Amino acid sequence: MGQDDLGPLLRDMMVLVLKLGGPMLAATLLVGLLVSLIQTVTQINEPTLAFVPKVLAVGLLLLFLGPFMLTTLNDATRQIFDRVIAVGGS
Repeated sequence: MGQDDLGPLLRDMMVLVLKLGGPMLAATLLVGLLVSLIQTVTQINEPTLAFVPKVLAVGLLLLFLGPFMLTTLNDATRQIFDRVIAVGGS
């Protein structure tokens, strides 16, 4: 494994991080923005009101996207182990 192999590996890992973490971050951002807008309009300043919807949104996303995330992470792990075996065998 030389320096030529390191670039695509790092790119693949960054794409993996975006696939796994991106939906959670986007959902949290969107829910936080909506709750903040509602708090501004109604002038209710309660910290737990911003926290609970975010936790519910992330929980629902994990419920629906969990199998996809597990499969993606499993495939990436197998790919990394295959590369380690290929390097060790040469």
